[in-house]
Amino acid sequence: MAVAAALTFTWLGMVLGISFLEAPLKFRAPGVTVPLGLGIGRLVFAALNRIEVVLAVAVWAALLLGSRSTGALVATGAVSVVLLVQLVAVRPALTRRSDRVLAGEDGPRSRAHLVYIGLEVLKAAGLIALGALALAG
Repeated sequence: MAVAAALTFTWLGMVLGISFLEAPLKFRAPGVTVPLGLGIGRLVFAALNRIEVVLAVAVWAALLLGSRSTGALVATGAVSVVLLVQLVAVRPALTRRSDRVLAGEDGPRSRAHLVYIGLEVLKAAGLIALGALALAG
């Protein structure tokens, strides 16, 4: 459970640092245009999502190979589902929208962006719960 807790809090730190700190701040930096910010964001979130998949697999392995609680398994499942929805349903919509913006098309902000943020909040809450359960277990 200690390994699962360490992996979970590493994952949580990455989500908080990138999604809730780096992502909004990059557009406030001097000289960062929307296309430049989108390009950076795409690279950063692609890397984050790859690492998240690795961390999710590692948390599952730590729980399944060691001692575990039902609560930790449920929390891991919930967080994994949120990540899967982000990767399969929301990220492709965001990529299509950013492709249009990078091509010079103007239009309203994507609702997918708001959905992704909402899912990030749920994922962060799930990771906090999972980490607490892993520490307690």
